[in-house]
Amino acid sequence: MMDRRQFLKSTASAAVLTGLGTLSQRSFAQGAPIKVGLLAPLTGVVASGGREMVEGTQFYFDSIGNEIAGRKIELIIEDDASNPDTALQKARRLVEQANVDFLIGNLLANTGLAVANYVKSNGTPYFIPIIAADDLTQRQRIKNVVRVAGYSASAFTHPLGDWALKQGYKRIATISQDYTFGHEQCGGLAQVFTEGGGEIVQQFWHPLNTADFSPYLGQLANMKIDAVFAMETGADATRFIQQFASFGLKGKIPVLGAMNATDQSVIRTLGDECEGIVSPAHFAEGSTVPVTKKFVDDYTAKYQKIPSLYGFSMFSGAMWVSEAIKAMGGKIPSKEALVDAVLKTDLAGSPLGTTVKLDAYGNPIYDVYIRKVMKRPDGKFWNVPTETYKNVSQFWTYDPETYLKQPPYSRTFQGIKKG
Repeated sequence: MMDRRQFLKSTASAAVLTGLGTLSQRSFAQGAPIKVGLLAPLTGVVASGGREMVEGTQFYFDSIGNEIAGRKIELIIEDDASNPDTALQKARRLVEQANVDFLIGNLLANTGLAVANYVKSNGTPYFIPIIAADDLTQRQRIKNVVRVAGYSASAFTHPLGDWALKQGYKRIATISQDYTFGHEQCGGLAQVFTEGGGEIVQQFWHPLNTADFSPYLGQLANMKIDAVFAMETGADATRFIQQFASFGLKGKIPVLGAMNATDQSVIRTLGDECEGIVSPAHFAEGSTVPVTKKFVDDYTAKYQKIPSLYGFSMFSGAMWVSEAIKAMGGKIPSKEALVDAVLKTDLAGSPLGTTVKLDAYGNPIYDVYIRKVMKRPDGKFWNVPTETYKNVSQFWTYDPETYLKQPPYSRTFQGIKKG
């Protein structure tokens, strides 16, 4: 695994360019490489996830010999520093100086939105396997921003709300980081759950990087609820799960987590306190599907860790774009042609073991697993699928036109049906 200095060294050396001209001119040049601009947070609050993004991308390109249809791949990595201003600066550098064929990556929504607003004006293909802001493939869709191998934030919590109802849960409280990603994941669950007759008893919102969850846990302990939904990422997820168990609530109140709450990047640092948490996602590293198992085994052998959603998503995103370019014979005649090719490509060979298609808005339609954190024989924990919802759209079972007329999920709009 590369350390930060190696990442930055490879980035600096890759940025020494020889002026191959515009995208359309370079596309047919004999021997010209396909230039890929990867944006990832290699410094800042989510640097560990950024490194796994790079690993997943490199893992895929290595698996195909670093070439597509006979053309070499030149991967140019830039550190967005978990900062939207830096992300915009680096995106400009990749497009206007490095002349990349496309951009891929970013992790935090604010960095992704900054880059999306930039490419909106110039048409550069921008592929987002991780950025989950709902409206990028809904109300504020930009055609050249495509969520290959990605997901909208509320897409997987819609089926989780349905699953909770089927367990007989009637009363749920939610606790979430107070920003758009949290609002949207909570909203997806809350709307489906309350429309089915459930009640959201209370919603707790807390700032990012909360050190002490005891004020919230004390209130949860005194509530008459059937479960709690926790929308937590990174260090907040680790602290919430640890403190929930320390407070004596584990085993008393079932925990439903957002997919990121039980991601490998979180649970690989935890012990028994994470066991039993249920979460929804399209990828379950504990799946017995042969192609998924092979991916997990190969990734673990190479990087000495079970793959996270970050590594898996970037691996699959790189595969999706590569398959589209392969279908064009390795030629990229224009930005528009690449975007159109990707939108028309169905991904058949991903580690999911199923064929994944994009909807009319550029968002994938997945089989969604309801997963449970379980202990492996070696003592490590992973997410094992227990139930599957087939062909889940970002619009769930709603008519898209009708759904898009409601406001986006926010702290003030959670889609909750009253009484």
